[in-house]
Amino acid sequence: MDLSYCADELQFRSEVRQWLAANLPGDLRDKVVTYQPLDRADYIRWHKILDAKGWSVPNWPAEWGGTGWDLVRRYIFEEEFGLAGAPALPPLGPNMCGPVLMRFGTDAQKKRFLPRIRSGDDFWVQGYSEPGAGSDLAALRTRAQRSGDRFVVNGQKTWTSYGHFGDWIFCLVRTNPAASRKQDGISFLLIDMKTPGVSVRPLILMDGGHEVNEVFLEDVEVPAENLVFEENQGWTVAKYLLNHERMGSARVGASRRELGALRARAARECKDGSSLLQDPRFRDKVSRVEIELTALELTALRFLDRMRKSGKPPGADVSMLKIKGTEIQQQITELMMQAAGPRAQPMPTNIGGIVDSRLASRYCNFRKASIFSGTNEIQRNIIAKMALGL
Repeated sequence: MDLSYCADELQFRSEVRQWLAANLPGDLRDKVVTYQPLDRADYIRWHKILDAKGWSVPNWPAEWGGTGWDLVRRYIFEEEFGLAGAPALPPLGPNMCGPVLMRFGTDAQKKRFLPRIRSGDDFWVQGYSEPGAGSDLAALRTRAQRSGDRFVVNGQKTWTSYGHFGDWIFCLVRTNPAASRKQDGISFLLIDMKTPGVSVRPLILMDGGHEVNEVFLEDVEVPAENLVFEENQGWTVAKYLLNHERMGSARVGASRRELGALRARAARECKDGSSLLQDPRFRDKVSRVEIELTALELTALRFLDRMRKSGKPPGADVSMLKIKGTEIQQQITELMMQAAGPRAQPMPTNIGGIVDSRLASRYCNFRKASIFSGTNEIQRNIIAKMALGL
């Protein structure tokens, strides 16, 4: 097993780092590092900058406008983005729908959708979770009934990230309610969100932000040509997509940057000249997170080495990256709150000094990290069943 970088890979890291330093807009970076929400225009602007460089879809093959990079370069690219405080493009089009279309889509679907995903002309969102069908996604009830050359869709999706920005939504729908297994009888549809019958309602989170939504589908007519793969075989597509989503959940680079910010915050002097980082108990907590983050990085490199040699996509055991990566992200937000103390409050205070008013919002927002892409409890079940045979 080789966990080191060769000279060419180190040179590539330097190239990415220098390009980000020269081309990442300062206002976008400031929003990221101060935990401010990005709007649709922010995402599109950054997407266009990356597209002009040819880096908007780093995991795509060159034939579809991708970089053609190997797994190691893609990992380095994502790590440097996190370290630099660059906005991560919403993954739903470039990292999820795009690879699904390359694997399962028709030639017509690829030619129609892939160039627009690459260029950022279409903003994609995901229609998976439903009331009563979140972690148990196979329990979904949104119905799509075939009517000639169309499907008529009725149902509700919830926790739809960026749904209020969306142009298109890829949806799991039930096309055969009589199937013997709940995983059967599900299909994968691409739906234009401007279609009559599609409505989006905001879900305001406990941090006050509008990031997720409910999407209602009432007699929405979808052309049959928008069916991806075979009818009633959507679960195969969903499993392929979720493995790609979980591989990107580790966020090692972003956690490294946040850990550095935590250390800097905890090192600030108090009135008596001391700092929280001098407290051995707090310093021990920070050290433990740093050790766990290093172990996570090595585990990610092990997966990269294995995939590089086999040429196969990640398996069920990639869930461990999702579990540990999200737990570390949550631990860092908790320690950030402790380091900031009263200054982390979301409302103005009379304590004076620097008020980190977004820290409380960020803490609340990251409670979801161990839930999205399948809860960490479900991930442990997947590892036990698929990887360990228990």
